Amino acid sequence: MSEAAKIVADPARQENVTRILDCAERLFRHYGYGKTNVADIARELGMSPANIYRFFASKVEIHQAVCGRMLGASYAMAYEISRLPLSAEERLRRYVHAQYKMTLEVMLDDQKVHEMVIVALERDWGVIDKHIDRIHDLFADVIREGIEAGEFRKQDPVIASRCFGAATVILCHPQMVAQCLAKTNRAMPDDLIDYAIRALK
Repeated sequence: MSEAAKIVADPARQENVTRILDCAERLFRHYGYGKTNVADIARELGMSPANIYRFFASKVEIHQAVCGRMLGASYAMAYEISRLPLSAEERLRRYVHAQYKMTLEVMLDDQKVHEMVIVALERDWGVIDKHIDRIHDLFADVIREGIEAGEFRKQDPVIASRCFGAATVILCHPQMVAQCLAKTNRAMPDDLIDYAIRALK
């Protein structure tokens, strides 16, 4: 039985997993990923490290799960925007603005959180690639609707979605956002979004 199936089949297991992840995220935010270990998480929860290892094989696996939850929140936001009763152009615009805001507030506002995100990005975990694929798929549908409505020219919506993502990644990628915040020779968010949307027309 897979780990996901075990969690579904056992609510108590899900409760323990959630408690561990909540605690780990709190400690990662407070002390930083590098300075937090499994023993710290266990001590905070009043558990033994061996008990933590019943649910997660390592600190890396805990970190992956915490980052997965953060990406899940990002996807949920994107999905909600993609289903709004608005033009395709406005939905794309709102998504990039919302993701930029989330990156600033959630991933960069606290340096400890930024460290946690950077560790994930540098290890190039599959969970991040899967998230990017899901976002591309979501907005390929939005672009397809825009093509059908006559907002955008005829084109492959899958390729268009990937290109739109690449054109606006500087507003969504934590490291790029952090590096460009203080720069005066970078395109402003609205200008970059307008440019990317014009390429679809």
